[in-house]
Amino acid sequence: MFVIIGWLIVMVAVFGVYLAHGGNIGVILKALPFEMAAIGGATFGAFVANNQMKVIKKTMAGLGACFKGSKYTKARYMELMALLYDILQKARKEGLMAIEKDVEEPEQSEIFKKYPAVGTDHHVVEFVTDYLRMMVSGNLNAHEIETIMDTEIETHHHEEHAAVAALQRVAGGLPAFGIVAAVLGVVNTMGSVGQPPAILGGMIGSALVGTFLGILLAYAFAEPLAGLLEQKVEEGSKELQCIKTVLLASMQGYNPSTAIEFGRKVLYSTERPTFGELEAHVKKK
Repeated sequence: MFVIIGWLIVMVAVFGVYLAHGGNIGVILKALPFEMAAIGGATFGAFVANNQMKVIKKTMAGLGACFKGSKYTKARYMELMALLYDILQKARKEGLMAIEKDVEEPEQSEIFKKYPAVGTDHHVVEFVTDYLRMMVSGNLNAHEIETIMDTEIETHHHEEHAAVAALQRVAGGLPAFGIVAAVLGVVNTMGSVGQPPAILGGMIGSALVGTFLGILLAYAFAEPLAGLLEQKVEEGSKELQCIKTVLLASMQGYNPSTAIEFGRKVLYSTERPTFGELEAHVKKK
């Protein structure tokens, strides 16, 4: 929603000022389809040539996510920590082997079913169950598991960041493709030097629209999308860091209430519930 609002502000500011100064919008509209076809086609071709298919798919999915609100809300984090609290509390009261079935068959687990927002999220469930399984096996200590967790989170971050880098390269290339379109327009104009000045002026103006569009698309559209997608990637990594902190605290002997308090402190202040809010939520559940 805010993406569209931002773009509307850009369009009003740029074209509103242009019209207020007596600009002829007809020149831009006449050249727009051809310049957009040249710039858009060249940019998309370069994007395909520059990225593996897995990155292209991830970028397309990321672009869709940019137009949705963030799923990483305070309510989601409270549900995540309530899930972790319940499963750690069960392990504390009944022993680690008591959660073996929850870990091996999370889709059948009453604990995971109790928290659908995170209990049905593939990445969250896989991350939680993988490390709970290691805890149940008892073959690794907290430091060894922390190293594995850090490696997995770093790998996840790099995979997700590939889409961000792809969009940033698109933003970097758009002004250049705008210049290419403008040069082609100038070449076309030079082939019509015998035309009256009014016609030549219009042709030169149309050619310059390419440069204008390339810069506008780069810094008002592609670059902001890359920045927004990067923020979403950081949010996803933060959730995994929260899970990591809670599970490691439990492995080090802290009770479930203290472990989730450690996890709460990892969260961004804008989504972090207060101690009282989290305690009331966990006890209510």
